[in-house]
Amino acid sequence: MSDQANQSGQANALGTFLRARRAALRPEQLGLPVGTSTRRAPGLRREELAALAGVSVDYYIRLERGKDTRPSPAVVNALATVLRLSEEEVDHLHGLVAQSAAGATPAAARPGVSRSVRPGVKQLMEGLRPFPAYVVSRTNDLLAANPAGLRLLAGMESWPARRRNIVRHMFLHPGARRLYVDWEQLAPGTVAHLRAMSAADPDSPELAELVDELMVKSEDFARLWERYEVRSRDAGKKRFHHPSVGSLTLGFEVMHLAHAEGQRLIAFHAVPGSADHDAVVLLDMAMTPAESASVDT
Repeated sequence: MSDQANQSGQANALGTFLRARRAALRPEQLGLPVGTSTRRAPGLRREELAALAGVSVDYYIRLERGKDTRPSPAVVNALATVLRLSEEEVDHLHGLVAQSAAGATPAAARPGVSRSVRPGVKQLMEGLRPFPAYVVSRTNDLLAANPAGLRLLAGMESWPARRRNIVRHMFLHPGARRLYVDWEQLAPGTVAHLRAMSAADPDSPELAELVDELMVKSEDFARLWERYEVRSRDAGKKRFHHPSVGSLTLGFEVMHLAHAEGQRLIAFHAVPGSADHDAVVLLDMAMTPAESASVDT
């Protein structure tokens, strides 16, 4: 990618984010009159946002079109306030501005991202049994798992190692909507989390390949990706209806691994003696030798 193309791409990322968040706001949310005329596009008009942020319409249009890549911190903060961005979205906006401003700087050759997981992390996952645990990359590629971790993602074990990705599984595997009981609620958060993770490595070819594939193959993903929501999730609960062990609800924790290029260890848990714990034990024991051999990618 040329320096000029790189700068254009980063500027466009900033404009895309601003347009998406502007479209998500309704005038009445900010105390503006709705008016009687029909709006050609949803959300705030550019002139409305510019006026509320205290900048000229021409200047704001230049920002959205990537013609100006160096807004001042005061302008960025004013836009963030009007757009009602969360703390995480504000950080993302500042990151996009920094990337767009640095776009003209020649980039060093990008080393390949390692897919290897440290032996100590694999040993830790083994020690977590029978609870499911797996390691994913920044773009949610499944890099390693203990037996229950792989089996929890029903159908993933039949995919080639290089195809195993949590987001791809959620949107493209035919059994995903049955597996994830709350798929409709989980899917937007999954895409928003991918957006948050992508901010740390916007030029990732792995991310570009994954997004391009899902944009073509999944209308749901394309719709959610265009919303440009940014959100991470490091703990919570998920409900599953697993084809082998039935219904179970598991808590989970996400741990970011040090010096591991964005790798995260995701571990699930259940109260000992509960029906959910019993299901986890069955999930761990049910791993066949063929599946066990394919746990590490």
